[in-house]
Amino acid sequence: MAKTTAKAPLDRRKLTGQLLSLGTLVLLFVMLNLTVFFVFTRRCLPATSEGMQAKSVELGAYLPFEEDSRIVKLDGSLKLTEDLPVIDGAAALYPIFSGFVNAVYPDDSVHFDGENFTPDSALQYTNTRGAYKGIVDGTVDIAICVAPSEEQLAYAKEKGVELEFTPIGREAFVFFVNKDNPVDGLTTEQLRGIYAGEYRNWSEVGGDNTHIAVLQRNAGSGSQSALLNFMGDTPVKTDYLTFMGRSIGFSFRFYVEGMVGKDSPEGGVKLLALDGVYPDTENIKNGSYPIINELYAVTRKGEENPNVQAFVDWMLTEEGQAIVEGSGYVGME
Repeated sequence: MAKTTAKAPLDRRKLTGQLLSLGTLVLLFVMLNLTVFFVFTRRCLPATSEGMQAKSVELGAYLPFEEDSRIVKLDGSLKLTEDLPVIDGAAALYPIFSGFVNAVYPDDSVHFDGENFTPDSALQYTNTRGAYKGIVDGTVDIAICVAPSEEQLAYAKEKGVELEFTPIGREAFVFFVNKDNPVDGLTTEQLRGIYAGEYRNWSEVGGDNTHIAVLQRNAGSGSQSALLNFMGDTPVKTDYLTFMGRSIGFSFRFYVEGMVGKDSPEGGVKLLALDGVYPDTENIKNGSYPIINELYAVTRKGEENPNVQAFVDWMLTEEGQAIVEGSGYVGME
């Protein structure tokens, strides 16, 4: 009887220790593998609210007409002084269209209050969703974006607005994982399988025995639209266990490498090779990387302001293309 009584507290202590160990392990997984989500991917979420705009991209770091700005500074041969087109666009492409404005517009055309552009500024930043809505609603004249979502096209059709798309550059659509993930590359079919929910564990695609935490972006963002285009007719399955396992996310190459910094403490990620091809500028130029998206200057068909077309035409000149390439993207050949 005494032995039975002594064993019970021992078993409880053992069980308590096991539970504590399991809880500690889960906590470590959460802290380690959600760094990508909370520190990197969350920063990449598209922003339309004033509070989130400054968080998704450092607007002040890429302002035109500022001495310490990170943009490509070029004195353009085209100079617009009146009827300035309002230009907006995607977060990943903000350095490009800020550089365009710096080259072509007068320096009193941009008004930034320290956090956001004021309504009277010719340069705006409301991200992909806001830029496409602005083009349709007439508050934006040129949007620098990737291809729109089906919903954005439907909104334009509903409002009776026909959009024109002028390619001004190219960029790789990339997938990234935590830098400690042993997986360095996937096939495009494996990627589709991951986002369709067919593969749920990294061991199924050459990794360790860990849940694949599949991250997505907000509907209507440029990268989410690019993912849906990549998936085609295959539905994307939502992962409700993103707080467990090793994450996989997606964006555009320069946003990861240049604007956030994949090797910085805030990035801490690595880009995946697809079908054995790494997403660098050379493989974008030669077309060997399998997912390349065009960057567009989006305008309204029948635009009456002649400066809109003049500005878009200039973007395709040697000067405009120098800004595209100098900003880290691939120009049109």
